[in-house]
Amino acid sequence: MRQGKDELDATLREGRREAGQRPRLDKWRRRLFAIAAWSVASFMPAHQAEAIIGGAPAERSVGQSLVMVLAEGGAACSGVLIAPRAVLTAGHCLPKGHQIRIYAPSSDAPGPPHLILPLASAVHAGYVPNSVGTRRRSIDLALIRLPEALPAPYTALSLALTEPPRAGETVVLAGDGLSQEGVAASSGKPRSVSLPVIEPFGRGTILLWSAPAEGESKGACEGDSGGAMLKPQGDLLAIIAFAEGTGHARCGKLTQGVLLAPQRQFIDAKLAEWGESARWTDQ
Repeated sequence: MRQGKDELDATLREGRREAGQRPRLDKWRRRLFAIAAWSVASFMPAHQAEAIIGGAPAERSVGQSLVMVLAEGGAACSGVLIAPRAVLTAGHCLPKGHQIRIYAPSSDAPGPPHLILPLASAVHAGYVPNSVGTRRRSIDLALIRLPEALPAPYTALSLALTEPPRAGETVVLAGDGLSQEGVAASSGKPRSVSLPVIEPFGRGTILLWSAPAEGESKGACEGDSGGAMLKPQGDLLAIIAFAEGTGHARCGKLTQGVLLAPQRQFIDAKLAEWGESARWTDQ
């Protein structure tokens, strides 16, 4: 999750290729088997594992909007369906020169899981790689175009146009990443957690932050980048971009997301180019 490195497990690190090379078909097959193995038996749906530390299984309406975004080389993120054939994720989840696949398991459609090859993708022009290390402002957002609509029960979320919540108000985090830091098998099933908003640098106009109470460990973890930060009623406020922990931990102290309302022009323009549209709400 940090600086675009969402390493889930050694089974998914098969050796990074030089940018621009086409991946071997068997590479994606090996990744598919690795995902299935997390659920104990080959080709069992990976959604039997978990995500988001300190949380609980996500409500059905939220879980039906989440997918996994897998990058060549082993990186894995979450993604949020915002139109029938469009997924919103973090910009660092689409590393330059690496091919991407979408993994969308469904308990309503049993059978071998499959990886979806996107038709197109677009990273926000304001995205800056390694912005944390270089202390530069970054709009860590990207869109992915699917070849066809995902089957039921997948449903696109509405995007919030309202003012973001203030410090102390509640935001819901949801993703498919790790629910136990360092344990790859704890990834894959949509989970969520409610946390208070904080304002460490004052009122944010681009970013949204949340953190648990002192002494607690809750929030996004590796693989939750590209996941959702939601209003309590379910509208999408922001996309998860960064998390940190206390001490040697990488998760559970702070979660940061990119607010979507200020980036409406980017989202709507790219979706229109693809023949799609998102639902925005000011309620």
